[in-house]
Amino acid sequence: MLIPNDKVPELDLPLTIDARFNLSHQSPDFMTMLVFYRGKHCPICKSYLEQVASKLEDFTSRGVSIFAISMDSEDRAMVVDREWKTGDLPLAYDLSADQAREWGLYLSEKREGSEEPDLFSEPGLFLIRPDGTLYFAQVQSAPFTRPPLDELLKGIDMVKDKDYPARGTATGKSKASA
Repeated sequence: MLIPNDKVPELDLPLTIDARFNLSHQSPDFMTMLVFYRGKHCPICKSYLEQVASKLEDFTSRGVSIFAISMDSEDRAMVVDREWKTGDLPLAYDLSADQAREWGLYLSEKREGSEEPDLFSEPGLFLIRPDGTLYFAQVQSAPFTRPPLDELLKGIDMVKDKDYPARGTATGKSKASA
């Protein structure tokens, strides 16, 4: 389990734009937002990523850089890039099962007769400070009920305006030190 204010695991993944996403090389004005999605097979992911793409300017104007990440292969990720309305939202792919586990993501196996890959991660959304520490995490075991983007934007505004600290930081402490 990732704990707010701790360093997050490194990520270095290919992007569908023939470049690489390296988390440690990010230098957002405020935070980096990672949106982990299930993959090409998921219509709920399609809808959510298209919503994220439609609000990209709202996030970037607040100093938040966004990347969408999946365990999809290059071929599947390129279909997402071509067929979904993700605009300028960067799409990273080839996340490994071990990397997904490092981020605390739930993993699911293919349902018989489905278009799902053999193994894929369930959704997660993370806000990471420029120093590589976790500010916010939401991890899901099913595809539905994603964080509402307008509420997330309001939360980011409050965090900036009030210098609101990360919450959940006592999670990793023992009873004696808490």
